[in-house]
Order: sequence, then C-alpha cells, then structure tokens
Amino acid sequence: MNTLVLSGSGVTIADIAAVARQDTIVTATPGIWARLAEARAVLDAAAASGQQIYGLNTGLGANLKTAVADETGEFQPQLVRGRGAGVGPALLRDETRAVMAARLSMLATGGSGLSPDVFADLLALINHKVHPLVPSIGSIGAGDLVLLSAIAQTMIGEGQAEYDGVVLASAEALSKAGLRPSVLGPKDGLSLLNASAVSAGKGALAVADAGVLLDYQRQAAAFSFEGLGGNPLILTPAIQRARPAAGQIQEAEGLLARLEGSSLHDARTAIQDPLSLRCVASIHGALAHALDAAREAVEIELNAAADNPLVLVDENRVLSTGNFHTPSLALAFETLGLAIAQTALACAARFIQLTGSGRNGLPRYLSSVGGASAGFVPLQKTVVALAGAIRHKANPVMLDFLPVSEGVEDHATQTLLAVAKCADMLSLWRHLIACEMLAGAQAVDLRAGHRCGRGTQLTHDLVRSVAGPLVEDRPLGYEVSRLAERLRDTGR
Repeated sequence: MNTLVLSGSGVTIADIAAVARQDTIVTATPGIWARLAEARAVLDAAAASGQQIYGLNTGLGANLKTAVADETGEFQPQLVRGRGAGVGPALLRDETRAVMAARLSMLATGGSGLSPDVFADLLALINHKVHPLVPSIGSIGAGDLVLLSAIAQTMIGEGQAEYDGVVLASAEALSKAGLRPSVLGPKDGLSLLNASAVSAGKGALAVADAGVLLDYQRQAAAFSFEGLGGNPLILTPAIQRARPAAGQIQEAEGLLARLEGSSLHDARTAIQDPLSLRCVASIHGALAHALDAAREAVEIELNAAADNPLVLVDENRVLSTGNFHTPSLALAFETLGLAIAQTALACAARFIQLTGSGRNGLPRYLSSVGGASAGFVPLQKTVVALAGAIRHKANPVMLDFLPVSEGVEDHATQTLLAVAKCADMLSLWRHLIACEMLAGAQAVDLRAGHRCGRGTQLTHDLVRSVAGPLVEDRPLGYEVSRLAERLRDTGR
C-alpha cells in the first residue's frame, strides 16, 4: 500500500486525494517528530514565563481578556466541546479523510506547538480508518473551528465516528480500532481546531475532480467540432500566438492533437462557426488558468503553518497571527466556479447547436428517422436546467458575512461555502459533458463517410460503449446518467 510521508512541505493535492480515496497510509519523518517536540518546548517555556498565549491561558474570541488557570487540565476538552456547534449533513467519507490529511500536513510544519503524542493520535485515527462525523455547516472562513471540533471530540472519546462502515459513539469506535482517547495538553485542543483544514481538504478534492472533468470537457468540445463540421483553422497556432491569453495556446494545441487525422481538415467548412466552438480555446484556457490558481492556493494551505497563536521555533517565541484567514483561497474558488460555469455554458450552447433545426447538413434534432420523432430535442430542457443550476452556484459568496464574537471577528471570507458550491457544480457539469458527448456521437454517426481524428475516435468509442445510436425515440436520460457515472468512475 502506498504511503504519504509528511516532511513539513511538498504535500500536493494528489497526495490528499490518495489518502482520501485510496486509504493511503500517512506517516511522518523523524525530523517532524523532532520539530514537534521542539515547538512544544518553545510553547511550554513561553507559558511558564507568564506570557499571555491565546487559547492556552486566555479564553477565545470575545473571551480573549478572560485569564485561564488550567490546573485540572479541563480547559482544552471544554474548548473542544464548546466549539461543537456545526450542523447539517456530515461530510462524506473521502471528504473527512481529506480534512484529516490536510490538518496533519499543516501540523507537520511544527507551528502549532501540538503535543507530539496528540499528533500521533491523529495519525492513528486516519490510519485505523476511524472517521469522525464532521458536520458540513458552521465555518465562515475565519478558520474552520466549529467543524474541526468534531474530529477533536472523537479524539477525546466523545461525539460520533464511522468505523468499518458503522456509525458508533466515538469511544466505541476508538475501542474497536484498538485506540485510546487522547489526553490534551495546554493549547492542544485549539491546535486541533484553529485551522482551515476543512476548506483545504474539500478544496483539494474539488480541484482534483475539476481537473479530470476539464479533460473530458476538452474531449467533448473536440467531438463537437467533428459533429458540427467545425472549421479547425480557428485552432491555427499563429492565431493563438497573436493574442496569447491565459492557457489559449495550449488548449488550441490540445484540440488540434485530438483532431489529427480527421476528415475536417479536408472538408469545406464554414468560414466562422458559433462562438461556443470558435472561441473554445480561449474559454478552456481561462478555466485551466483558474484551476492552476486554485491548485496553488490549496497547496499553499496544505504546507503552511496557519495557526493562531504560532510557535516560531527558529525565533524561540510565540506570537498571535491572522494566518487562519483565507481570502486568497476563497477568491481562487470563486474564480474557479465562474470559470467552470462559463465553460459549462459553452458546452450547453454546443449541445443546442448540435440538436437544433440542423446545421452543416445535420438532420433536425439529430433524428435519423425525422417526421414526428423528438430525437435529442427534449434533452435540451435538461441541458438548460443543468446550466441554470451551475449558473446559480457560480454566484459569489465571499462578501456574505456578518461581524461575530462581539465584533472581535468582524471580517470573514466564506471560504468553505465558496469551495462547497464550486464542488457542487461538478456533478452538474459532468452530466452536461455527457450530454454533449452523446449528441456528438449521434452527429458523427449521421455524417456519412466522416472520419474522426485519433483523439475524437476514442471519445466516440467511449460513448458507444455506454449507448448505441438513436434511431427510434427512447429515454435518453438514463444513458446520460450512465455516461456521467462512467466519467466519474474513470476519473478516480
């Protein structure tokens, strides 16, 4: 079985996805254990000196000015319980594992001062596949404390967790897995909570899945060139170099490669095709650029010491920070969502072109029998419904916050909401791509003597492995769903 070895840097989105979906084991280098011990010593020394340290000897948020003397060791468990205010459906199994892996990666930088034993407990939790039930609603993007409380609760033997496919009381889940509840030292509870690990973990999976879907979207768009008899000259490299917008050159090159060998290059095609076809390199290039920005933003978080307070081991001191605040991550996912929506709307437009009254010799509604046959035209309603749902989720949310904690926390980023709505688009987009592919295959089959390119022939083979050509009217929704599921399964 593969292993992710934490070293304090270099963790990627692919690493998080592997832990989340392939149950990759997580370990840490000896240097990490030494770093954790050193950071803990710096934290303890600062506390012993009488320094006020947020969440160690002070209350949180509006209780900042409340001094805490924790002779009984109960403050950290109390802190964990008191932040358990999340609601809504629990995260899915892979999402929970992504969150746990993200927090481990962040903690491995050594900035939290977390006790090494508690770090070991979190490692054991994920490797023994004990998955806390983490609610989905409660973060406003100023750290994910309220949601991460669920993981910390399970670690101390409280709350609920899934183990071996069954939801149990956390104490029972730990016992069945051969684990014991954690004993939290000073600041350990806050160290487990005060991070944006839910946003980063879910964001990692969203970026991984969006990257797969972008490649399928490229395939579908190239296939629409074949089906619509599009003019491949629009992809000429010199045209792209004349205005080298983000990703445009690379996307045009990829489309041309898929169309290599197509009879389009020998055919008499229209001077100008509809914009959803003619401008596809620019549209996809913008999405590829946004996807790269989101990937970079997530991977910064995965490898960052974003704790408050932060233990600066090299400077031998502890300082308060605002590193838990994630406006860049929120903006990256707002932009990614808009770029996905723009791409999806172009996909929908090409479907309408393919299935309309007939373009470039195609029969009306892509019906091979004509007459009263509905062909593909009823599927236009589904496509518009999917596009409308995507458009709705593309609406920005990062400015939708209110001051909380008596005005101490008077700014937020809504990062998790931006990530979640972007992730929610992906299933809708996947179904749109399936619709375009099905229509493209029908159109290609109706073009007598047409020869697909090397890449587009593979797309045709994929579609026809799921659904045959449409002759007499039949329910197409089932075939869209089957193809969409195929695209999901082969992308993981």
